[in-house]
Amino acid sequence: MATQFKIDGLKAAIEGKDILKGINLEIKGGEVHAIMGPNGTGKSTLASALMGHPKYEVTDGEVILDGENLLEMGVDERARAGLFLGMQYPSEISGVTNSDFLRSAINARREEGKEISLIKFIRQMEGKMKELEMNPEFAHRYLNEGFSGGEKKRNEILQMMMLDPKIVVLDEIDSGLDIDALKIVANGVNAMRSEDRGFLIITHYQRLLNYIKPDFVHVMMQGRIVKSGGPELAERLENEGYDWVKDELGIVDETVGQV
Repeated sequence: MATQFKIDGLKAAIEGKDILKGINLEIKGGEVHAIMGPNGTGKSTLASALMGHPKYEVTDGEVILDGENLLEMGVDERARAGLFLGMQYPSEISGVTNSDFLRSAINARREEGKEISLIKFIRQMEGKMKELEMNPEFAHRYLNEGFSGGEKKRNEILQMMMLDPKIVVLDEIDSGLDIDALKIVANGVNAMRSEDRGFLIITHYQRLLNYIKPDFVHVMMQGRIVKSGGPELAERLENEGYDWVKDELGIVDETVGQV
């Protein structure tokens, strides 16, 4: 059965200020959805709220993944259920190597007694790192410590490939990447496309979508999805900006105060 992911009427606030004002979106396994929009419309808030960041208070709605309401789960439970967030600003963790972090994350999703063997883990990790053209030494470095922006983003894709999630949310994974790194990251995402996995890609730029072809593109303004279409919608936004959307929908102020 293909993965089913549904966001129904999701509302979220920060310090009492409404940011998300009713997000409705359905993603099926095999689909890639892209969300675009001006700064301050709530795109990154959506990613954080889905993953359960404590800074954001969900005030209404449901998020259903294969029949389970993720909003009733803690962050770790959401990850075990199959939700993955590739962060815009990945954290550095001193004292924990990439390999230790990844193996612990994989085993946390497995039943006791069915942990991945060290040999199998090393083989898988080395293979994925080769696909992403990552220096093998990165496996033994502390998580993201001293990494460049591009190296951190590749590391996020490595985590995605190793954890094998059902729903992947990528929050501006293309920011700070040169064209070569962008192609490598995109190739990693494309290699993971399958009927068992859906993608939600948050981006400002059409250039990422030249390499990861979306099935659907959504425009987000004022904490809501206000327009949806196919890949041609992203191309028009790249060429004409967002003013035509605001004019078409009668939107005066597109910001909600958060990115």
